[in-house]
Amino acid sequence: MYQIIHRNGLAKRARLITVHGVIETPVFMNVGTAAAIKGAVATTDLKDIRTQVQLSNTYHLHVRPGDEVVKKLGGLHRFMNWDRPILTDSGGFQVFSLGELRKIKEEGVYFRSHVDGRKIFMGPEESMQIQSNLGSTIAMAFDECPSSVASREYVQNSVDRTTRWLKRCRTEMARLNTVEDTINPHQLLFGINQGAIFPDIRIDHAKAISELELDGYAVGGLAVGESHAEMYHILDEVVPHLPSEKPTYLMGVGTPANILEAVSRGVDFFDCVYPSRNGRHGHVYTNRGKLNMLNAKYELDDAPIEEGCGCPACTHYSRAYIRHLLKAKEMLGMRLCVLHNLYFYNTMMEEIRQAIEEERYQEYKAAKLQGFQENDKKQ
Repeated sequence: MYQIIHRNGLAKRARLITVHGVIETPVFMNVGTAAAIKGAVATTDLKDIRTQVQLSNTYHLHVRPGDEVVKKLGGLHRFMNWDRPILTDSGGFQVFSLGELRKIKEEGVYFRSHVDGRKIFMGPEESMQIQSNLGSTIAMAFDECPSSVASREYVQNSVDRTTRWLKRCRTEMARLNTVEDTINPHQLLFGINQGAIFPDIRIDHAKAISELELDGYAVGGLAVGESHAEMYHILDEVVPHLPSEKPTYLMGVGTPANILEAVSRGVDFFDCVYPSRNGRHGHVYTNRGKLNMLNAKYELDDAPIEEGCGCPACTHYSRAYIRHLLKAKEMLGMRLCVLHNLYFYNTMMEEIRQAIEEERYQEYKAAKLQGFQENDKKQ
């Protein structure tokens, strides 16, 4: 059940009640592709930094260790020791990212495994079965993510097929939720809007999938090569045509600035690999912009990454020590930077929720964006 608590302009403060707990939105979902956050971060750490939702990848878990293995071990929650909500993407993004290894047909997509080259077929029914085996809280519909530079004809044909696939996903999910040995008979299904950077195709698709009365709606196929301005324009055009009384999820986005802009356009679910990926390379987020902890200027800096931050890195360690760990290629340095970044994102989402409730979101957003630019100007 999705409840809107407050609106401040188009920004919405809401709550999604699931079988695995309550999700307060706007929310950032921490990305654990293979059922783990890269950077030696455990699910116990995720609770310590106030993570609400963990996201895992259907395709990757199907390839390794295998969704049947996960099901035999009690499902993804039990497998990774996480009792809060999990969203699994459908494998559809791999239709885009594994372009050299796949062939798209009406029935589904034929892959070559990126691990061992074996043949894999995944269509709407297979994606739903895999996600049912995983037992995630929220399953994403199987779709194709067309390139931002694909032709109009290709994108239209792709979107039409994605709509047909979505209807098959909905039918199969309804069936799987009634199977006797299903792990999560209350699994939710989110549909995905596609259409590259063609506003009219996007709008028509949003209208079509809205009629299917799904549990939530995502905007996919952005942050894949188009400019930020193009992404914001698509959101301006499309989000008003998705049901505002349902969760609105912008897939794979993004930077703190991207999130702030999208919240003001009515989006309330986000995920992105940036905080963990950047952290593994020593790049950390602060309220005054991004810092590169490998810089020589931090060699004798005994301050935390950011004053006042309550993350495990800032609470206990200095910039100088974290820089030393990174230079020495000690895993602890990477781990501390990832924990800091995830904590930063989770804390920012808490601030966003409070600002919406207090009807000062635009002021909060402006101040936050200005702060991000301060360090950039000093570089």
